[in-house]
Amino acid sequence: MDVETLKSLRTPPGRELLAEAVASYGTEGDFTLGTRLRRSHPPELVAAALTQARLRQRARAKFDPDDAARMFFTADGLEQATRASVSAHRAARFASVSGPVADLCCGIGGDLIALARSGSAATGDNVTRAYATGAADVAGASVTGVDLDQLTAAVAQANAEELGLDATVVEADVTTLDRTPFSAVMCDPSRRNPRGRVFDPDAYRPAWSFVAELLRESACVKVAPGIRHGQIPTGVEAEWVSERGEVKEAALWGGALANPGVRRRATLLPGGVTVTDADAPDDPAVAPPGRWLIEPDGAVIRAGLVTAVAAEVNGWLLDRQIAYVSTDTAPATRLGRAYEIVDRLPYDTKRLRAYVRDREIGTLTVKKRGVGITPEALRRDLRPHGGNQATLVVTRLQGRAAVLVVVPQR
Repeated sequence: MDVETLKSLRTPPGRELLAEAVASYGTEGDFTLGTRLRRSHPPELVAAALTQARLRQRARAKFDPDDAARMFFTADGLEQATRASVSAHRAARFASVSGPVADLCCGIGGDLIALARSGSAATGDNVTRAYATGAADVAGASVTGVDLDQLTAAVAQANAEELGLDATVVEADVTTLDRTPFSAVMCDPSRRNPRGRVFDPDAYRPAWSFVAELLRESACVKVAPGIRHGQIPTGVEAEWVSERGEVKEAALWGGALANPGVRRRATLLPGGVTVTDADAPDDPAVAPPGRWLIEPDGAVIRAGLVTAVAAEVNGWLLDRQIAYVSTDTAPATRLGRAYEIVDRLPYDTKRLRAYVRDREIGTLTVKKRGVGITPEALRRDLRPHGGNQATLVVTRLQGRAAVLVVVPQR
């Protein structure tokens, strides 16, 4: 799709074609549907409409279905777009900004939409509700999106207009943009090259030097979750965000958008539970397993805040270098998942196989941390068979590999 094709899809005949393509996609074969539509529409427009129908269907996993049904996408733009719930969470912090906001490297507009909607929201919950309704009458802040790619900028502008939001998108190089009119900026640098994803911030585009410059202002920069703590600039707050236990991204907050004294934060969605380095003791207790084992959420682990979980449940670590927490009392935590330890075994494949066989375990989950095994390979070696189920946690205890048999806390 190019810009002219996008414009054509937004004309009355193009909208009619797109509506028919969306309504019939998945109920007719692609070839049959395309052949039928090409009888009354230009082939290139039919191809674009079918692509949009496919992408809108996929977009429901990231965006509210009502929004996805009205938005336009590119394949790369959809893949790289932030999940709506994460964008809404992040935009809530921008709601306190008085004045225009710039969304640099805005892509197809995922963050742009949330930022525009955040202007009238007093709390993160309100932002989330406004986003979830897809309401076009939500009064938003003044937001300007910027992207160097012509088609991407055009798609972002179309999405803002389709959703009735106060946002303008310009095609420009963000590194030469005059930022003085803006009170705060959001930036999502490209973390891809022709070979795929890049994880080294020095390979981001725009360059890391530009990112560091932004973070001296009131800014938020999206980065890969694997960023090393030592790469975070001084005075910047780093936040790792997970949704339903899956780490989605990290964001760096600078200037007035950063919370003073906070270096690292983990936030767990959808509940919005958050924990910072102020909650994490520097010298945790280390001891053998008690009755309960807690597997901290991935965002908590990435943020290096496992000791905050131990402090919350009056527990301890099994090893200073391994992200497992244990306690003797039934834990009440929203920072991870708790399991009751029902058995403890040495790491010996023959003994484990006998254990699985004797207890007729057919559904077997293997978790590991701090040991060099492959869970899938060990599971095959143990030959699970039967009607019972179990979870094995293979980890290091007192310097040696051991296995904890656990059941999830009810």
